[in-house]
Amino acid sequence: MDPETAILETEDAMEKAVEYLLHEFATVRTGKASPGLIENIDVHIHSYGSVMKLKQLAVISAPEARLLEVKVFDPSTTQDVERAIRESRLGLNPAAAGSSLRVPIPELSEERRVQMVKLVKQLAEEAKVRVRAVRKEGMDAAKKMKTDNLLTEDGQKDHEAEVQKLTDKYIKAIDEHVVAKEKEVMKV
Repeated sequence: MDPETAILETEDAMEKAVEYLLHEFATVRTGKASPGLIENIDVHIHSYGSVMKLKQLAVISAPEARLLEVKVFDPSTTQDVERAIRESRLGLNPAAAGSSLRVPIPELSEERRVQMVKLVKQLAEEAKVRVRAVRKEGMDAAKKMKTDNLLTEDGQKDHEAEVQKLTDKYIKAIDEHVVAKEKEVMKV
């Protein structure tokens, strides 16, 4: 592998770590309804004997600012979907209305907001760990390219400096996303 490809792969992996963090942030509850809040809940369907994501079983919409509507494709799975939403860590209480569910999004208490901020920081720390793991892989690739005589000693140092620069860039991006999400969660 040449140094340019190694840097591109390192940057791509770090970018994916940040994208995954943003995807995870979408599931952290704020004061308003968002389909992303519940779409990735795992639902155990007894009649199918399998576990599926909610978005595979239903259409999720937000007809009002504080309400989600879940229209289940197969009416026989409505109870399983309702149970999964109720048992999720989000503290939601769905109400069945035929083959659809209405999920009111209650106001968050100050205590619950603080818990959500802790969750946001935990998710961010996990993303930073992923970025640092990619950094280590990038540094190891530089050492391997040096031993394979693809890089000189100065080239290895330059490559490692480039990997560190990318790491700093993506760690800073994660921190910025955390600050923004924290403001969003704490806003009453």
